[in-house]
Amino acid sequence: MSSPADDWSSELEELRARVGFAAELGGPDAVANHRAKGRLTIRDRIDRLADTGSFAEVGRLAGRAVRDDDSALQEVKPANYLCGEIELDGRPAVVTGYDYTVRGGAIEGGLMDKRPHAERMAHDLKVPLIRLVEGVGASVRGVKTMGATYVPTVPGWEWSVANLSRVPVVSAAMGSLAGLPAIEVTAAHFSVMVKGQAQVFVAGPPLVKAASGVDIDKESLGGWQEATRSGSVDAAVDTEEEALELLRRVLGYLPSNVWELPPRATPADDPAREDPSLRTLVPRSRRPVDTRRLFESVADTGSITEIAAAHARAAVGALARLDGHPVIFLGTDGRFDGGGLSAAAADKVVRLIDLADTFHIPVVAFMDHPGLLIGLEAERAGTLRAGCRALSAIYEVDVPWASVIVRRAYGAAGASHRNPTRHTFRVAWPSGEWGSLPLRGGVDAAYRRVIEEAEDPAAKRAELQREYEQMTSPFRTAEVFGIEDIIDPAETRPRLCRWIRTAYRTMASGPVGPSGRTFRP
Repeated sequence: MSSPADDWSSELEELRARVGFAAELGGPDAVANHRAKGRLTIRDRIDRLADTGSFAEVGRLAGRAVRDDDSALQEVKPANYLCGEIELDGRPAVVTGYDYTVRGGAIEGGLMDKRPHAERMAHDLKVPLIRLVEGVGASVRGVKTMGATYVPTVPGWEWSVANLSRVPVVSAAMGSLAGLPAIEVTAAHFSVMVKGQAQVFVAGPPLVKAASGVDIDKESLGGWQEATRSGSVDAAVDTEEEALELLRRVLGYLPSNVWELPPRATPADDPAREDPSLRTLVPRSRRPVDTRRLFESVADTGSITEIAAAHARAAVGALARLDGHPVIFLGTDGRFDGGGLSAAAADKVVRLIDLADTFHIPVVAFMDHPGLLIGLEAERAGTLRAGCRALSAIYEVDVPWASVIVRRAYGAAGASHRNPTRHTFRVAWPSGEWGSLPLRGGVDAAYRRVIEEAEDPAAKRAELQREYEQMTSPFRTAEVFGIEDIIDPAETRPRLCRWIRTAYRTMASGPVGPSGRTFRP
C-alpha cells in the first residue's frame, strides 16, 4: 500500500494548472483581442492544419512563472513559441508557430531554445517541417531585461540549413514579419502569405525611416504584392484557412524525406486522354502561347499548383501530377519579356530544379524559349551569369527529364531544354523551331551587307528568309535524327503518362548525387 508520503496529488494539481495556463496563451483578453481582428491563434492554426487530435506538443510548460511570497504558483506566461508533432493525412510532421498573443511573438523567453529543438526534431525524425510564422523578431525590450546587448547568432540555424537538403520545409506568413521570422518564411521549399494581413521585410517601417528617412507603410514595404513579385514568398491567398490548406496540398506532392520517393495519388484522370484543342494552341503568328492552358491540359485534372507565379513571370513552374505521380512542369510566358530568360527568371528555374532534385521529382520542360533576355538592362542585371547557372543546374540534374519542344528553342537558353549527356525523353510539336538564333534576327546578322547592297533590300531579306524557312522545318531535323519524334499535340498527355511510369521505376531515393548538392532558398 502507498503511504501519504507517496502522494503526488499536489504536483499533479500544479501540472494541470500549468497546462491550463499554456492553453490560455496570452490570456483571455489577449486571445479575444487577437480573434477580434479576424485572426486565428496559433493553437487554432495548428488544430485546423493537423489531422484531428494528432498534435503532440513539446515544451508546453516553458514560460515565465509568477509566484507569491510563499513560492506558490500564481500564474505562468507561456513561451511565445509552440512546437510538436502532428499528422497530415496520416503522415507525421513537425509544426512550429509563434504566439502573437504573448509579447507579439518577439524572440525572447523560451523561444530561443524551443526553436532549435523543433528544427532538430524534424531533422532527426526525417519528417516535414511546417512553420506558422507571426512575430516581429527581436525586441529592444529584451536588452533591458538582460541588462546587456549580445553579439548576434541564430541558435539552431545549422539544422535549418541541413533540413533543406533532408526534409520538406514549408512556411506561412500570418502577420507582419521582420528579422528572423521573415527569414524563416523564405528559408523554405515553399511559402505562402495572407493578403492584407501578412507583410514580410528585413526591417519594418520605423527602422526604414530611421535608416533612410523614407516614411512608408507596412503594406507598401512588404505586403503580398511586393513580396510575391520579388520572390521572397511563393504565393498569397485571401485567408488563413486557404494558407493552411495550400501548405497541406504542397506537402502532398513531396516525400517525407529524401530517403523516400514522392507519394503517388490515386489516379483520377485517364492517362490515355487526348486533347485535340492543343493542335491550335500555338498561333502561326508570333502571339504568346498559353502555357498555363497547356499545363492544365496535360496534367491530371486539378493537380496543378504553380510556384512563385508573380515572380520573374517569363518563367513558369508548377507542381503537378501525371497518372497520379508528382512532377514539376517548367515553361515560359511570352507575355513577359517575350519569354526570354532574365537573371531573375534564371534564378527561379534553378530553385525549381533544386526542388526537383532534392525530392526526386521528375521534370517536364515545355519549350518555347527565344533565348536569354537581351539589352542594356539585361546586361546590367548579370543575365549571362544567371543564365549560365541555370544551364549548369540542368546539366547536373539527377531526376528523369522530359522535353516537349512546343515552339522556340534558340541559343544557349534553348539548349537548356535538357541535358544531352544522358538519356531523356524528348519530342517536338510540328510548330517547333530551333537554332542558334531566331530566323529573323539570324538572317539580318549573317547577311547584313548582302541585304544592304541589294537593289531591293526588303525583297532580298524576304528571299533569304523563305530559303531558310524551308531548311528550318522540324521535319528536316527529324530526317537526320536531330529530334527523336514529332508528335500530334493532342497526344502529349498519353506520351508523358507512359514516360512517367518508366521514370519512377528508374529513380533511387537518398541525398542528391555524389556532389551532395542542396536546395538553396
